[in-house]
Amino acid sequence: MTTVQEDRDTRDLRSIAEQAGRDLEDASALEILRWAVDTFGTKFCVTSSMEDAVVAHLASRARPARGPVDVVFLDTGYHFPETIGTRDAVEAVMDVNVITLTPRRTVAEQDAEHGPALHDRDPDLCCALRKVKPLEEGLTSYDAWATGLRRDESPTRTNTPVVGWDEKRRKVKISPIARWTQDDVDAYVTEHGVLTNPLLTDGYASVGCAPCTRRVLEGEDARAGRWAGRSKTECGLHG
Repeated sequence: MTTVQEDRDTRDLRSIAEQAGRDLEDASALEILRWAVDTFGTKFCVTSSMEDAVVAHLASRARPARGPVDVVFLDTGYHFPETIGTRDAVEAVMDVNVITLTPRRTVAEQDAEHGPALHDRDPDLCCALRKVKPLEEGLTSYDAWATGLRRDESPTRTNTPVVGWDEKRRKVKISPIARWTQDDVDAYVTEHGVLTNPLLTDGYASVGCAPCTRRVLEGEDARAGRWAGRSKTECGLHG
């Protein structure tokens, strides 16, 4: 049962998110992240799919006095080796604290319970088990989390606020590069020498789990390689 204190805390967090969404709409990504670490301290983390390390790098520059910002990575058991390698490189060279979350069941255990290749038969359930649930459990100790969502990535992300309220998880959700374009990302990567997943130079425009990601064809949307041939466009982490 929800306590009165928990209700009050939730109302306060929602109010903070709504006010910051208005106040920080035109702020730079670094300013937004500095606000986040100043406001939430150890109750704030960055999540990263390790497609690139742009937001993690920005967070390292917004580093609070308490120490490196937590960067949370979901190891679904289905990642490309290049993605795991990017995570390891970020952990080795960047001033952040990488935390790897894993699902409750290994891929083999999931296959035994649901049958092999669940991602082909029921990708929504597979994402729920290997992404959504682990993230919900991993974010329990945080009040706010940051993502690398951008408004230009897909129609479903057009209205992404720089700071908003995550109703499902009852947390403040921060998207510091929401207003960036791909050109902005590329320029930042070049200027700061930011680590990126090698697959981005091998025909992949968006990198997810290996069974559900393919290279994009010329003229295709950047996320066309995710769950190709299906109506599915999101894994459920952001909707």
